[in-house]
Amino acid sequence: MGSTSHRRTPILIVLLLLAALAVSLVAGLASAAAEETASPAAGDEKVIYRVGWPDEPDSMNPYIGYTAEAFEIWYLNYDALIGFDAATLSPMKGEESTGLATDWTTSEDGLTWTFTLRQDAVFSDGEPLTADDVAFSYNYVIENDLENWTAYTNLIEQATVIDDYTVEFTCSKPKPDMIRHYVPIVPEHVWSKISPEDAAEGFQNLPTIVGSGPFICTEWKKNSYVKMEANPNWRGPAPKIDEIYFVYFTNTDTMVQDLKSGNIDGAAALGAGQMAQLENEPGITAEAISVDGFNELGFNCYDSDDSKAHPACRDWRFRQALAWAVDLQKGVDLVWQGYSPPGTTIIPPNYYKDPDWHWEPPDDVRYTYDPEKAKQLLDEAGYLDSDGDGVREYDGKPIKLSLIARTESNESQQWAKLFAGWFKDVGVEIKIEVMDEGALMDRMYNYEGDTFAPDFELFLWGWYLDFDPGSMLSYMTADQIENWSDCNWSDPEYEELYLLQAEELDTETRLGYIHRMQEILYEQCPYIVTDYGPDFEAWNTDKWEGYIHIPEPSGNVLLPPFGNGCGYMNFLSIQPKTADAAVDEGGNTALWIALAVGAVIVALIIVFVLRARKPQAVEE
Repeated sequence: MGSTSHRRTPILIVLLLLAALAVSLVAGLASAAAEETASPAAGDEKVIYRVGWPDEPDSMNPYIGYTAEAFEIWYLNYDALIGFDAATLSPMKGEESTGLATDWTTSEDGLTWTFTLRQDAVFSDGEPLTADDVAFSYNYVIENDLENWTAYTNLIEQATVIDDYTVEFTCSKPKPDMIRHYVPIVPEHVWSKISPEDAAEGFQNLPTIVGSGPFICTEWKKNSYVKMEANPNWRGPAPKIDEIYFVYFTNTDTMVQDLKSGNIDGAAALGAGQMAQLENEPGITAEAISVDGFNELGFNCYDSDDSKAHPACRDWRFRQALAWAVDLQKGVDLVWQGYSPPGTTIIPPNYYKDPDWHWEPPDDVRYTYDPEKAKQLLDEAGYLDSDGDGVREYDGKPIKLSLIARTESNESQQWAKLFAGWFKDVGVEIKIEVMDEGALMDRMYNYEGDTFAPDFELFLWGWYLDFDPGSMLSYMTADQIENWSDCNWSDPEYEELYLLQAEELDTETRLGYIHRMQEILYEQCPYIVTDYGPDFEAWNTDKWEGYIHIPEPSGNVLLPPFGNGCGYMNFLSIQPKTADAAVDEGGNTALWIALAVGAVIVALIIVFVLRARKPQAVEE
């Protein structure tokens, strides 16, 4: 015979020890939280805002980076020459400008531009920003053909310092986008020590990054976060946020849950399906953002035997036939759940004003879902199914193409499955590959020795445009092959029109050129533009206020795809609603978890003590 009562004393001791540990943990966390994020009223805390995103910068070097996330860091870190009004995207003059220039004039022939600079701009390391830095930033690109920005410096021959706060630009021809482009103004005293060869290839520009923007990149933990701190030498109104963390998520569902729980304050690049999860979430606003951009299926059109793509990809008749096989309305309904119309051309509709640069294809040339017409056109172009097995041939061999979707984009993976089905229905076999953007870029810019040999056939990606459509139009020219061009397409008439529009100051004449360029692209289909899919963003409105749309009324709130001041004005505007909003969320979460654990342990102790007073069970 024995009793179980002797087992209770050790359990009680363990629980008491755990309770003591929990109290110690709570005290420690409370102390740490107080140290890191004191109450705003105390005046010594850090106001921290966290944004989640499902991708991250590929490089902090503004001469080699290419992802939208990298550009966002540059917009916050570096000033631009011309400032834009965030609400209207209109160029600004005067001391209130978001850029460095307060005034400018142009000569009668349009070849000389003179800019007057503000005198209160200082770099984050304390060095003054002068005309020397502006001239250096442009000449560094022009003289060394740093291709990230040559689409913007096109036609500028030289930037010349007139005095400390006046810089003059000499152009080879009139430049209609002179006040509608973005080139980051970098500190000459830093970048003059970097050889152009290193800038164009290996230099990483790791934090802390010297700049004159309102926030400075001070830390980048790859695959984790980018940290931006308010620039103490910022010339404008002090941000209400001390630190911004851009937090990397491999899973957007996890990002949504962290937004709901308060671990992050905003979330960018969400999926259409996640909007429903946030529509009625208290204290969270989620919106479909109208963007100046598009998504596309691209072909490798490189007209060379060095290309690794199937030769059919070079034939515009083949590409055009496939455009008739695509049910874009079904695609946008499934992928974007009604948030986007089907796409047509590379300049989105209803975005540019005065003028609207978008060309809308008339009904008699617009591609509609017509598989039978697609088959007819493929037959006429010589791509026949001679053996009746359902697969068309080229030089007697079945046409089987690879289509690359991106790991970072669920939408591209959904589109890939749809395209594979549509193309199979008209006799073209598709193998889907899914890879990250870096691997796709390696395939796009593949070299064998010194020979350019792009190693892909079809891909799914997208573009953001700029204040002026000229840069996007340039990416479809021969000069941009091996640079920004991802489809390696060119056309003689398009090339001629690009040069004409690039120097045309009369808006209506330029509009005619740009419309015709879109018509050529639409006919030859180096891209099948799938949609103008919105950005899905969500942000905490319970603890934060001051959110603005860039531009108004429905542009981005968290990650505007523009520089020239527009890319940072949102983070100058966002501020805590109350003192509690500035408290470090991670510390608060850990503190409340510890308190909850302590409470549970104490409750268990009480239960065991009460049970110890009852008659004990007896085993026989």
